[in-house]
Amino acid sequence: MELRIFTEPQQGAGYDDLLRVARTAEDAGYGAFFRSDHYLKMGSVSGLPGPTDPWITFAGLARDTSTIRLGTLMTAATFRYPGPLAISVAQVDQMSGGRVEFGLGAGWYAEEHTAYGIPFPALAERFERYEEQLAIITGLWETPVGETFSFDGKHYTLTDSPALPKPKQSPRPPVLIGGKGAKRTPALAARYADEFNLPFVSIADAETQFARVDAACEEIGRDPKEIIRSAALVACVGRTDADVARRAEAIGREVAELKQNGLAGTPGEVVERISQWRERTGIQRVYLQILDLADLGHITEIAEEVMPRL
Repeated sequence: MELRIFTEPQQGAGYDDLLRVARTAEDAGYGAFFRSDHYLKMGSVSGLPGPTDPWITFAGLARDTSTIRLGTLMTAATFRYPGPLAISVAQVDQMSGGRVEFGLGAGWYAEEHTAYGIPFPALAERFERYEEQLAIITGLWETPVGETFSFDGKHYTLTDSPALPKPKQSPRPPVLIGGKGAKRTPALAARYADEFNLPFVSIADAETQFARVDAACEEIGRDPKEIIRSAALVACVGRTDADVARRAEAIGREVAELKQNGLAGTPGEVVERISQWRERTGIQRVYLQILDLADLGHITEIAEEVMPRL
């Protein structure tokens, strides 16, 4: 079982905050540092100093870290054109020495689009664009050097693209897909995903959705075991009950609710909960959503007390 750190910087974090967390996670032995891709805060927090762009963040972290992998849960397809996005991610992969993992989603948060003047089509169109972006971005990366890539879709057209630059990883960085959609999401995962991630769902719901992905894979003749299963869950861990309560209060959550919906409690309780997830769903990775980015001790304690027992 691999543990990864997942952050939500739109809630209030600048680059230096993220760098401290990424370096702490790297030193503690986590598999990856991930972040969301949002341009507007959620809830009652101030959001100061304001949003940061993930691929600009990762360009810095690519040079300011050494070994930890870097990725998004999830980059929003509504934010960018697929060609320039493929260029940006490939460049960051080169800058990091091949440490990028690329999560792409359809986009869902209407208010951030309104706040920053980004078109927000209806759901059906967003999924059409999302599907075309997956085909284009992976197609650009996988086109052999010296050949060209063309695509004629409903929303995007590429003609004789040189399909450059290439990412460091060959043929491309791992692609992450996630979500709870019953039909189109599993079908896209079967075609494009190296990893399928479920954020903030119950074990029962995860069992159902992973089964849909398996069925979609079998329908096109792909081995479902080729796709890594993962979950993202809020973390609130402490050596004592008092530590757990203090950390829950710091993020404005109740301990009982976190124990039901996330990974909360003492190290032993959290290990037991992760074991339940693994036994019932077959997940291989857990993304620990860390909401208090100033509490670096939280990250190191989980590495010391939970990670070795998994």
